[in-house]
Amino acid sequence: MSKIDFKVCPGYIGCFWAVIYAVFVRFYQAAGGPVGLPGRLAELEGFQMASYFAGVVVLLAGFYLLGLVKPWGRTVPSWLPLIGGKNVHPLLLLVPALIGCAFSIAHGVSGVITKILYLAGIITIQIPGWIELDVRGLILWDLLFYEPWFIVMGILAGMAAWNYAKDTKILQPFLRRSANLYLCLIVLLTALFVSAIIFDFLKY
Repeated sequence: MSKIDFKVCPGYIGCFWAVIYAVFVRFYQAAGGPVGLPGRLAELEGFQMASYFAGVVVLLAGFYLLGLVKPWGRTVPSWLPLIGGKNVHPLLLLVPALIGCAFSIAHGVSGVITKILYLAGIITIQIPGWIELDVRGLILWDLLFYEPWFIVMGILAGMAAWNYAKDTKILQPFLRRSANLYLCLIVLLTALFVSAIIFDFLKY
C-alpha cells in the first residue's frame, strides 16, 4: 500500500475547493440561483455575468494549484507544439500563486473583521447595487461562508506554493528570508482592505 504524499495534498484539495465554489455558488448564481443573494439586485444581468466570470477565474485558479503538484507544472507536456518538453521556470507558477494567496487571505480576514464589527454595531458598511436587501442576511452569508472560503483557499495556495518552492533548489536559499517579509505583506494588505471597507475609499 503506497503512502500518501502530504506535500501534494494542498494542491489537490485547493483544486477541489475551487471547483465546488465555482460550480455550486458562482455558476449557480450566474444561472439565476438565489443562494447568497438575500434581496433584489439593481443590475441582475450584470451580476450574473460577473458571477460567471468569477467562477471561471476560480476554476482556473484551482487547476493552477494542480500545476504546483503535477509533473506538467515542472515540464511542459510533450504533446504541446513548439514548447513541449521544456522546463517550466519555477517563478511562472510561484509568483502568481503567492499573489493569489496574499489576496485571498487578506480579502477573507478583512471581510471577517469588518463583518464582525458591523454586527457589533461599531461600523457601517456601504452595500450598493441592491433595490431590496436583507443586510443582516448578506452579512451573515459573507461571515459564515464567503470570507472563510477565501481564507481557506489562500492557506491552501500558500501551502502548495511553499511545498513547490521547497522542491525547487534554486529557490531554497530565499525561502526563510522571504517568508517573514511575505507574512508582513499579507498583514499590510489586510489592513488596507479593512480600511477600504470602513472608510469606503477603495472599491473592490
